[in-house]
Formats: sequence, structure tokens, C-alpha cells
Amino acid sequence: MRIALLALEGSLLSAIAGLSDIFWITNQVVLGSPEHAGRFSTPPFETVIVSADEGPVWDAQGRLIPVDCSFLSAGQPDIIIATGMALDVSRMPVNSESIRKAAVWIRRRYEEGARVAGACAGGFILGEAGLLDGRRCTTTWWLYHTLQQRYPNARPVWGKALEEDERVLTSGGPLSWVALALHIIKREAGADVARLTADMAVADSQPLSQQVYAPPGFINTRHPLLMCAEEVIRYRNPGISAEGLATALNMTERTLQRKIKKLTQESPKEFITRVRIESACVLLANPVTNIREVAAECGYTEDTAFRKAFGQVMGMTPSQYRKWIEERSSLNTVSDLKLNK
Repeated sequence: MRIALLALEGSLLSAIAGLSDIFWITNQVVLGSPEHAGRFSTPPFETVIVSADEGPVWDAQGRLIPVDCSFLSAGQPDIIIATGMALDVSRMPVNSESIRKAAVWIRRRYEEGARVAGACAGGFILGEAGLLDGRRCTTTWWLYHTLQQRYPNARPVWGKALEEDERVLTSGGPLSWVALALHIIKREAGADVARLTADMAVADSQPLSQQVYAPPGFINTRHPLLMCAEEVIRYRNPGISAEGLATALNMTERTLQRKIKKLTQESPKEFITRVRIESACVLLANPVTNIREVAAECGYTEDTAFRKAFGQVMGMTPSQYRKWIEERSSLNTVSDLKLNK
């Protein structure tokens, strides 16, 4: 598989070099394992770094990114990956002309059968190419509103670490290229090879939901309806149904369904569940709270239903989330102690 790594002015050098390295590691894993070497006559992945004119480009910190070939000489890659990059004050990539050229090239290659991928702000390049229109996608949580505003025909999914729709793959977070690469390796070389690569790279092959990092309620701040709905669920009636929420907001269920879906890509039921689980996360940050009491306070009459909903939204159990919070808190404590010395 030939993978083109897009180098634009302001791209993150670490992401481009890291992607090249992780696919190289995969090749070493495959060729060094008798169990897997027989499946591949040649290394399964080839990476090339491409720019518009084959010349090196400046990265986000003013260092040169070496380039292998131009768009014209890159041929037809199997997949093109756009990485995270520096953004301007409006949270858009800094070089509009460079973005335009890349978008045109990516669009043509996609129409010829290539898969395309965007990590973090790299997904904006796919948006400029029109490849997010009508498709489910994701980006880092703090760029979610920007993506919605810039590409109103896209269908961003809140909190997802990875999303793929019709050969268009997106991931969230400047370092999400690791999860993106492992996803590609798993699909093209198999889950066992992806697992071995993750082990060699000491990386987590199961990326966490972005909702563990985003402030509770962040997505709802973009629209008054969402803020009102959150206030009803979080403070007035955590156990409210979709029908009850529509009544509380003085609209029909059908209208609520249409508006929530347009704003969040969620059904009213999914929206209610997310708000309830976000409330639970705040409560679970207190180490003395009981998980069953948290479930009840967030509108769940059955502990099992709460645990199931929590896992679906957060990608981990309430106990695992509490442990994750404790570990993060301990790291912050160590950092504070060092700074105060």
C-alpha cells in the first residue's frame, strides 16, 4: 500500500515523521515475524511525503519538512493523509493558497479511487475538497464548532476518536495520527499486525473517546436550544424522556428530533444520555461518591443501565473513568510540586 503524507506550510513535523515511522515499524514487525512474513512478499506499506512543488516546506515551528515528491509525480496513492497543522486566530490553516492546491489534488485522487484521511485540523483539508459534505466525520473536540460553521454540509460526530465514511477517514486531536495509523494497519494488514505494531510502539490500540478530555457541555454552548435542553436534563429532570424534553422546550417530538439531529448528529435520546453521562463524570471526579448514588442522581433507576450507557458514551466503565481521573490528578500534583520547588 502506497501512502502519501501531505506536507503543507504549518504542518506538524512530528505527525508526518511519526506516521512514516509507525508504518516502517509495521514493515519490520511483518518481515521479522515468521508467522506474518509469508503473507507479504514485500513490505506492506510504503510512505512518501508530498508537497505541491516537491520542495521542502516550513513546519509549525519554522523547521523544514523534507519532501519526497510533488503532487504531480506522486502518482495514484492508495491513501492520502493530511495531518494536524498550525491554525490562525479563526482556527483555520494559515496558508490558504497551499490549502487550495492540496484540496484540488486530494479531490482528484479521491475520485480516482484513493482513500483520504485527516488527523485533527488535517480534516479541514478534506472539507476544502468538499469530501466532508454529507459524510460523518470527526475532529478534535475544540475544533468541533469551527468545523460545523465552516462546512455546514458535513456531519461531524461529537466525541468520536475515529470516523470513516465512504473512503473518508477522520480523527480528532493533534496526536490522533497514532490511532489513525493503527486503524489503517488493522484494515489493510489485519488486527494481529496492528496489535503487534501497537505493542512495539508502546501505543494504545484502542483510542479513548474525546469526551474524556472535553469540558462537560462544551458542544452545547454553540446554540441556545442545546443549552436550554441541557439545563432541563442536568438540573431539573435527569430522568426525562425525549417526549418530556420536547414538552419542556415547547415543541413537538418531531421538531426536537430534527433540530437536535441537525445541531449534534444525535437523536434526542442520545443527547439526553450524553448530558446525563457528562453530569456523571463531574460527580465521579469526587473520589468519595458512590457509583450507584451517581447513577441515581443522573436519572438512572438501574445500576446496570447506567454502566451500559456510560460505556457507550465514554468507552470505559465508571470505575475505569474514576481511575483515569485519579491518575491524571496525581500527574498534576507531581507537576505542581516540581513547579513550586
